[in-house]
Amino acid sequence: MTTIADFSTSTNSGETLDLADKKGQVLLVVNTASKCGFTPQYDGLEELYQKYKDRGFEVLGFPCNQFGGQEPGSDDEIAEFCRISHGVTFPLMEKVDVNGPDASPVFDWMKGEAKGLLGSTAIKWNFTKFLIDRDGKVVKRFAPQDSPASIAKHIEKLL
Repeated sequence: MTTIADFSTSTNSGETLDLADKKGQVLLVVNTASKCGFTPQYDGLEELYQKYKDRGFEVLGFPCNQFGGQEPGSDDEIAEFCRISHGVTFPLMEKVDVNGPDASPVFDWMKGEAKGLLGSTAIKWNFTKFLIDRDGKVVKRFAPQDSPASIAKHIEKLL
């Protein structure tokens, strides 16, 4: 059975991150954007990270420019914006595609594990969130309009 531990990705600084290193943690994987109506969710994501990180929880942000060109910056510009504007300290990955032929394999896998509205696998917009349990399995997919605070109860059940 495939789990998130079977994948690797690149951090926003270009280093390879073997997601097997995250085994045993609860993860919230989010496709993010800096110029989106949902961008203020960075604050809520950081609050979740600060609240639960000492209990084995981590947020992984994956910037994506596929929706309205709302993430046009370089990886360095994105990281600086997130740090300065939202105090983000959780890990950010390099900018990725989440749909289409060049989609990140991590997102292709998660979309197949937790389908969206009406069984759709495509991600419809920025700030779609996937909750991963300690065994590396997708537990639930959350829509962009689901606030980070509304996900806290789901995280607590897994910690």
